[in-house]
Amino acid sequence: MSVRYQLVIDCADPDRQARFWAAALGYELAPPPSGFATWRDYYRDLGLPEEELADGADRISDPHGHGPAIWFHAVAEGKSGKNRMHIDIHAGGERTEPLATRKQRVDAEAERLVGLGATITVVMDQEGVDHYAVGMKDPEGNEFDVN
Repeated sequence: MSVRYQLVIDCADPDRQARFWAAALGYELAPPPSGFATWRDYYRDLGLPEEELADGADRISDPHGHGPAIWFHAVAEGKSGKNRMHIDIHAGGERTEPLATRKQRVDAEAERLVGLGATITVVMDQEGVDHYAVGMKDPEGNEFDVN
């Protein structure tokens, strides 16, 4: 039996990360629980210390309910080293479609994400291999791929 889960991403600016990833994934900012005007009010009610409370959005969800909820957890320490897990954004389409078509879609999505604050780190395009991807970093340097 499967279990429900959420993905947690440590970051310095949860609101910025939530807004970037909501736009990147087609998610929406998750509303605070019923009875609370903001997530900050909810966390305060849980008893979290004031210094751990962030302003703005810090959670996103798939409006169609297919993908996991994502929580952007404010932490003091910065990112160090390579991610041990990363997100792949599938923008190219199925392998039954021509590679040239998939490349155009991936490149268009990568450029859209650059406009949202991401950076391109590498283009993965090897002669004779039926795969194309663009390696990227989000606004805080977390690696992800568009393929």
